[in-house]
Parts: sequence; structure tokens; C-alpha cells
Amino acid sequence: MKINRLAIPALAIALASPALVLAQPYSPSPQAYGQAPGGWDVPPQEFHDIQRQGYHDGVEGARKDVDNHRRPDVNNRDEYRHPHVPASARDDYREGFRRGYDAAIAHLMNGPR
Repeated sequence: MKINRLAIPALAIALASPALVLAQPYSPSPQAYGQAPGGWDVPPQEFHDIQRQGYHDGVEGARKDVDNHRRPDVNNRDEYRHPHVPASARDDYREGFRRGYDAAIAHLMNGPR
């Protein structure tokens, strides 16, 4: 009789323990996406803030083009043609955008180098 009293709680613990192990939160590292820390999608150190913003927007624009099976062409992106930045910063933004777009297309179409 004492064995039955211990068997049910022991069985419940044994069945619940795999669920506790699997219930741990998962936070993927950059390597899970094929990106090294400071990888292809990080703007160059010499870029100014507006160029970094353009670079990030260029990467996102390229991802959208690839996801939607569009022909990769930076000139087809509204963000590149009509950036929402002050007129004095447009050339810097476009330079960053083009570099980010080109880096993303090279990575997404050809795979990691």
C-alpha cells in the first residue's frame, strides 16, 4: 500500500520533468540567423548617424524585395528615391541606403561569404 502512495507522485514528477526542460525561453543568437556579431548587416564604423539609418533602411528594403520576389533594384525603393530626411542629409542617407541594400542583396541572394 505504501508503494502505491509513492508511485503516483513519482510518476507525476517523471512525466512533468521533460516539460520543464522544454519550457525554457529561447533567445536565438545572431549566429542562428547566419550572422556573426558585427556581420554583414552592421553599418561601417565610419558612417554618421544618417548614413547608419540609411544602411539599416537599405537592408530592410532589400529583405522586402527578396521576400516579395521583386527584381533587386535600389532605384525601385521609394525610401531611396524620396528619403524622409532633411534635404542637406539626402546624399549621405542615399549612400548608406545603397551600401546596405547592396550588402543585403549580396548576402541574401548568394549566401554568407
